[in-house]
Amino acid sequence: MDPRAALEEIAYLLERERASRFKSQAFRRAAAAIEGLDDATLNDPALRRRPGVGDSTFAVIREALAGDVPGYLAELRERAGVTGESALRRMLRGDLHAHSDWSDGLTPIESMAEAARALGHEYLALTDHSPRLRVANGLSAQRLRAQLDVVAGLNAAAAAGFTLLSGIEVDILEDGALDQEPELLDALDVVVASAHSKLRMEHAPMTRRLVAAASHPHVDVLGHVTGRLVEGSRGTRPPSEFDARAVFEACAAHGVAVEINSRPERQDPPDELIATALELGCLFSIDSDAHAPGQLSLLDHGAARAEAAGIPADRIVTTWPLDRLREWTARPR
Repeated sequence: MDPRAALEEIAYLLERERASRFKSQAFRRAAAAIEGLDDATLNDPALRRRPGVGDSTFAVIREALAGDVPGYLAELRERAGVTGESALRRMLRGDLHAHSDWSDGLTPIESMAEAARALGHEYLALTDHSPRLRVANGLSAQRLRAQLDVVAGLNAAAAAGFTLLSGIEVDILEDGALDQEPELLDALDVVVASAHSKLRMEHAPMTRRLVAAASHPHVDVLGHVTGRLVEGSRGTRPPSEFDARAVFEACAAHGVAVEINSRPERQDPPDELIATALELGCLFSIDSDAHAPGQLSLLDHGAARAEAAGIPADRIVTTWPLDRLREWTARPR
């Protein structure tokens, strides 16, 4: 087995199971450190003194060179529990919510795009955070403009069949306003609006806040609408309280998609809110909210929830081809 491929797959699977970022980064650093080295150098115990290579990663390299699937990789594959994709998962063409190391993601934009292309995506929206979310290194207007140039350059050099969409996960402020310059929001391909602060606001003001965001002329997707956490290293968090019918009626009226967030720790919206949004005629977007390449594959969780809820594929914007998706994001507001 190719040692570099083994290290990268380990990093990918660690990311998928949302392990400590330090673990996955260690294997990605080791993969980068051995690029271009011959087998003799890779087998030399002195390799352990090379920056980026440690005892664990060296053991993986040696096992791979011996022709074996490294034990740690085999264990991760077994834990991942490869299962058949649902019919709806096979219909998904892209993902409208993903982060890079420009905000709180773990890897460069190029790595996220390459992983999306490898999964068979036709498009991926790069949606790093907005300025107010300082803990996530949110992008100032100046940094977002610079990122737009990077996205344009990557698309110019990309092979046919894949498009990296410019975007943002813009913070919904307490009054329902959006945390970025309107002119910049207008220049983006996709705008995901999410609340990240004051999630325990009272019912009435939180309803007004989310209705205002869903009614905003720049918003395409309402992200992880309740903000809840149901498992994981960050602990649990109850859902925000608001009038779901009022919020989803605003989404339906303005053509805004309700995000089905695929991260297992979120499972957002809850099943009963998905049913309400479906009843009211909303569109949906099944998104990974990936912060690393391995997390892009979390879409299978969101697809399984959407399928169980009986959402027709045509109501899910991420099943649409790129041309139809662009028509939707360019809709009259």
